[in-house]
Amino acid sequence: MSLGLGIFLFVVGAILVWALNFTVDWIDLDLVGYILMGAGAVVIILGLVLLTRKRSSVSTTRSAVDPVAGERVTRRENSVDDI
Repeated sequence: MSLGLGIFLFVVGAILVWALNFTVDWIDLDLVGYILMGAGAVVIILGLVLLTRKRSSVSTTRSAVDPVAGERVTRRENSVDDI
């Protein structure tokens, strides 16, 4: 979703800067367009960083013999860590 939002912001900013040829007295549309294009670029970069981060999972299996019953006991632990 962040990639789509970034592209949308960039495109709207580019339209405001280069495609519109009228002026408004109370706001500078070129400045708003450049701000939207910058925000879109930042959102795209953050989206790519979050998309490519690595996730690791650790699985541990332990086996032991129960001294009372003499049965083999297996214990499994799973965990997922964000890096």
